[in-house]
Amino acid sequence: MAVKFADRMDNLKASEIRELLKLTEKPEIISFAGGLPAPELFPVEEMKNVAVKVLEEGGQQALQYAATEGFGPLREVIANRMNTKFNTKVSADEILITSGSQQGLDFSGKIFLNEDDVVLCESPSYLGALNAFKSYGPKFIEVPTDENGMIMEELEKILETTENVKMMYVIPDFQNPTGRTWPLERRKKFMEIVNKFEIPVLEDNPYGELRFEGDILPSLKSMDEKGLIIFLGSFSKIFCPGFRIGWVCAEHEILEKYIMIKQSSDLQTSTIGQREVAKFMELYDLDAHVEKIKDVYRVRRDLMLNTMKAEFPEGLKYTYPEGGLFTWVELPQGIDAKDVMAKCLENNVAFVPGGSFFPNGGKDNTFRLNYSNMTDERIVDGIKRLAKALKEFM
Repeated sequence: MAVKFADRMDNLKASEIRELLKLTEKPEIISFAGGLPAPELFPVEEMKNVAVKVLEEGGQQALQYAATEGFGPLREVIANRMNTKFNTKVSADEILITSGSQQGLDFSGKIFLNEDDVVLCESPSYLGALNAFKSYGPKFIEVPTDENGMIMEELEKILETTENVKMMYVIPDFQNPTGRTWPLERRKKFMEIVNKFEIPVLEDNPYGELRFEGDILPSLKSMDEKGLIIFLGSFSKIFCPGFRIGWVCAEHEILEKYIMIKQSSDLQTSTIGQREVAKFMELYDLDAHVEKIKDVYRVRRDLMLNTMKAEFPEGLKYTYPEGGLFTWVELPQGIDAKDVMAKCLENNVAFVPGGSFFPNGGKDNTFRLNYSNMTDERIVDGIKRLAKALKEFM
């Protein structure tokens, strides 16, 4: 074909996770690959009632165009939940409803990044965010991490010696892909550094409410004194991903940029979807629903980790997440997780090789496992099959 595409298309490739999910649609595959919630926990019967109520009470408005910023009552509820759950002091007019938090990531790249600008991120970091930013041609610098997340001394060194840092991207709670959580002191130190260098920060928080033990830690946004933290939230992991309802929370000058970008992108997020999510929270107890999710995922996490401990060969490292959806496995040097993946697929087991979570490559001896989506029985069976493949390589 003689079609000429924009140069930015050279920076894009198909998401490895999306491609793997195509493979795992086969019912015989035991998939630890995607970040999929447990479908049996979706409130299907409640949503039947909600859908009818929304149409009965205001069907014409629910099916009409609406404001770009989003449905007012939903924005109000989100602000209140953020203030209650994450210790913030935000208002509804600091909230923009997006089509999933992934749209917020894409908009962030469009707003902040020129070609060759620098993005700082954790090493490793969420593949979906990296792909969203790559279309704008930035350079990535990976900040080293340990079991408590980003190492602040390393971050400060990088900021002191690097020019043109335009944005930082972090996931302090149950990080994707590692499952790690930043302790409170590290969050405080991070905010000291942010205030010193005045770099805008994307705080991605899709999992923060899914804490299995202990208390939810204050968000970075709750410590934000200069309006530098842009909080990205989502209902995908605590409710239903099919609605594609997420949000951006930022101070007014920054949020206006997001609103303008959204107006040029899709005008608004689904009117009826927003109203249905808001109506669910009016009629039912979302906190109780989240507790039910946590009870199931806690059991599945424990089952996966205990089976790994019993079945995996020696010489592996893996994280113990206090919440969220993932654990992260590190193989001995010299073993490529993609080779292990190929072997596992022969035995109908799938996971995500870790190399794609490092924007500058390397670390092919790592992989991510999800414990939220498979049943207890399939978790045990799948980990045993995975362990068998690992023993062959080791």
